[in-house]
Amino acid sequence: MTLRLNRREFLCTATAALGAVGCQHPGVVSPRKPPFRVLYSNDTTNILTCISPWHKQGESFRPEMLEASVDEVAGRGVDAQLLQPGLGWVPWWQSKIYPPAEHYRWLKQTYGVEPDSFGRYVLGGGDLVQLFIARCRRRGQAAFISLRLNDGHHKEWAPAKLGDKISTGAGQGLCKFYCAHPDYRIGPDWNDWAQRVQNWAIPEVRAYKFAFIQELCENYDLDGLELDFMRFYSLFQLDQTTREQRCAIVTAFVRDVRALLDRTARCGRRRWLCARVPCYLTALDALGLDLPALVAAGLDMVNVSASYFTIQQCDFAAIRRQVPQAAVYLELCHSIWNGARVRAGYDGFLFRRATPAQMYTAAHLVYARGADGVSAFNFVYYREYGGPERGPYSEPPFEVFEHLGDRAWLARQPQHYFLASGWGNPYVKPNVLPRKLKAGQQTLFPLDLAPPAGGWQRGGRLRIQARADLGAQTFAVRLNGVELVATADLAEHGPVFNPVLLGTPATLRGWTVPPQLLRDGVNQLEVKLSAGTPIEIVFLDLELT
Repeated sequence: MTLRLNRREFLCTATAALGAVGCQHPGVVSPRKPPFRVLYSNDTTNILTCISPWHKQGESFRPEMLEASVDEVAGRGVDAQLLQPGLGWVPWWQSKIYPPAEHYRWLKQTYGVEPDSFGRYVLGGGDLVQLFIARCRRRGQAAFISLRLNDGHHKEWAPAKLGDKISTGAGQGLCKFYCAHPDYRIGPDWNDWAQRVQNWAIPEVRAYKFAFIQELCENYDLDGLELDFMRFYSLFQLDQTTREQRCAIVTAFVRDVRALLDRTARCGRRRWLCARVPCYLTALDALGLDLPALVAAGLDMVNVSASYFTIQQCDFAAIRRQVPQAAVYLELCHSIWNGARVRAGYDGFLFRRATPAQMYTAAHLVYARGADGVSAFNFVYYREYGGPERGPYSEPPFEVFEHLGDRAWLARQPQHYFLASGWGNPYVKPNVLPRKLKAGQQTLFPLDLAPPAGGWQRGGRLRIQARADLGAQTFAVRLNGVELVATADLAEHGPVFNPVLLGTPATLRGWTVPPQLLRDGVNQLEVKLSAGTPIEIVFLDLELT
């Protein structure tokens, strides 16, 4: 009998075989593109912050929870899973560089804070990294560790004194090294995320992260490592460094990591090196990210990210052209737009959930622009977290992973393009949305569109959504120079995935889009407020069949 394996089964079998104990093939195989089409990132903290089928509200961490978080996407089209073991400051493994007992003793003595349930698990001898790798091996998934290089969470608690009431989560974001070196911070403002992280121009700052990477590479059978430059996207004092200096520092760091991965590789296989980077070219220089230089230094994979949003219109095609040798992925997330804050504290805002159709369209578009695959970040946050007032909630649409790696299937689907405020990127001003218009003013929206298999046959419908009710305002809307005809059809097409931040008949206007107007590539959409009181556009979408 001939055994036939599909693509996913082949990847799983190959990964397991390469990780087998006793392989005696020294050296590292020559570079080639990674075989992965769909990557899935697990931030670990979702295990306790989200209510799920395997975690009730208030339950403490159990190892079975991490295993369940691996299992729920294994066998569904995901090729590689990436674990973020904490925030990158405190090891959630049995570290000899910064032992758990040392850290939690210091935390108690300095702030009076007890370990959270992740900390208690590690203090008791548990190891989230080894637990994750073992589960991935069992489920036939490639296992990556994603390390946050400068995460800013919980740093506002650093000035607290013993006896002050602070978050138990501070034990993940504060550590002896960070608190012992306030002079290493980028700036003095504890409330500014860009200032309270550390300055990568200081060698000791880079050495702290590299030591953790070395410990992970030397002691764990990883298939790959992701360097997360997006948590937080601030590494340097921009007025004290040049672009050339920043790029030289980061490129040297990546080169050292590549050498470490090669030195510690097992069975002669290449350990893949990935970088999570901004989706806009203008954001790269501030972080010292010269992508062609990084690929030349040994970077295999570029994960193009809009922080924690699904986004369709960005500089993906230009990034793809910069690094033809690397595998390039677009990151998809649970949200496309954060709305008003409904309570104080972290995650107190409403958010508009990404729909499967929007993710399918994003994937189809980037495949048409040369993508090797897609990735998912913070995907499970469709589930309840941060309080019931931000709902309604739902189980994540895990079924999308069965299709996101299938270019031919995606090319046959109806398309749902959109523009939303998304990432408040400090390096792209003004933001794409919102936009204000006064009577007589017009604004331009470039839209990169990719035709489906067989081309656009029936056209579709364009909508704009205003922040407030639209009354007597009139519009003139042109696509590629041709004026569109208004339509009274404003309904959501297909099932309503979640009602949060959706438009209403009072805040929406729509126009019919004939198929002959659509172009493969950048389309120019002009929206003019012909008459009426000023408006603010907060969302725009284009549904095509």
